[in-house]
Amino acid sequence: MIIVDTALARREAAGRPIRVGIVGAGFQGAAIIRQIVTATPGMRVAAVANRHGDKAMEALSILGLDPVFCTGRGAIEAAIARGQPVATEDAVGLAGADGIDVVVEVTGSIDYAAEVVLAAIAAGKHVVQMNAELDGTVGPILKQRADAAGVIYSFSDGDQPGVQMNLFRFVQGLGVKPVLCGNIKGLHDPYRNPTTQRPFAEKWGQKPAMVASFADGTKISFEQAIVANGTGFKVARRGMIGPDFSGGDPTAPLRPLEETVSAFAEHLDAGGPGIVDYVVGARPGPGVFVLGTHDDPRQQHFLNLYKLGTGPYYCFHTPYHLCHFEVPISIARAALFGDAVLAPRGAPEVGVIAVAKTDLKPGDTISDFGGYEAYGVAENAEVIARDRLLPMGIALGCRITRPVAKDSVLRFADVAIPPGRTIDALYAEQEARFPLAMPIREKVPT
Repeated sequence: MIIVDTALARREAAGRPIRVGIVGAGFQGAAIIRQIVTATPGMRVAAVANRHGDKAMEALSILGLDPVFCTGRGAIEAAIARGQPVATEDAVGLAGADGIDVVVEVTGSIDYAAEVVLAAIAAGKHVVQMNAELDGTVGPILKQRADAAGVIYSFSDGDQPGVQMNLFRFVQGLGVKPVLCGNIKGLHDPYRNPTTQRPFAEKWGQKPAMVASFADGTKISFEQAIVANGTGFKVARRGMIGPDFSGGDPTAPLRPLEETVSAFAEHLDAGGPGIVDYVVGARPGPGVFVLGTHDDPRQQHFLNLYKLGTGPYYCFHTPYHLCHFEVPISIARAALFGDAVLAPRGAPEVGVIAVAKTDLKPGDTISDFGGYEAYGVAENAEVIARDRLLPMGIALGCRITRPVAKDSVLRFADVAIPPGRTIDALYAEQEARFPLAMPIREKVPT
């Protein structure tokens, strides 16, 4: 927040606020709107899009604003020019409209979100998103598109991947070499589903399937995949290591983080690219951590003096992630400093593949992240490509064409993919752009 707050204050004083368009007015989207309107000088919500327009209207009007509902890029631009906040169901129109500097995508969808991000990039808008599922599927090609257009494509502060990347950059800046970026979970059970998670979802005003995706490992797999793609790290094995100190009981006392990270020691290689992973049942949670090494004995002495221990691995952690509270920082970093919080470095390093949550039979359809049919696990990109494993972000909406046993990995050959989807075209473009991630048979000369 330091430096960003000063820059935003200058924009406010100059009467030149950053103009933000937000796509998605659900649990997180409405909270981001509230944070900008109530607590962020130098920034304005110019427009909000939601597939059900009444939610976009409500997210603005509940804060004392007087939104106008309209459709079509021209009408959206005219309202923004008048200084009136816009509520709309036309997300693509919003993404392309003049009068918006940054588009924030926070829907949790795949194909819909891809179309919005593409429209924003084509219109020369910076994009900040909290959509790990989209980014973990086609983030590398979206980043390439953004680079070509001269705009920033970034994941957000506040969510755990962004917090990990901030910590990674901090640790690197100390001269310590990061070797593991880690996430802290309270529960991991791959068979959780919308029914099991409904009471928790209703308590907090969230969607049951979304909450189930947190519990079944799909969400953390996407989160760690995009951290890997931003750092050049890998996973040590399919699904990550994920030591669980809770014994499967989310009410069990939490172990101090420093006592749990030794579980990773045998998987770390100070000379390698580093890995992404997670731990269950550690505190502080839900936070993040980075393990790093230092090869200078004198600096090791100082790290010990400063209470980080004798090494060889030093543990740095952030004990919280504040989600929507920190999103305006990401918007300002993109618009004012040309700085992405987290974005793919190039070719994909890690992706998320679909695994059967139950025995699947021909005719079944994979419905949702956190749904009844499949859960996602992280896998290295070259393995996904070589074995034609089905990415979880592609799997939604696909129909099973042959039996797949519970806990078996799905492959492209196991499903029929709906025609005409943007996400499939982007994934194909991504494979073509990064041939090292292509299937082996496509790289061998005939």
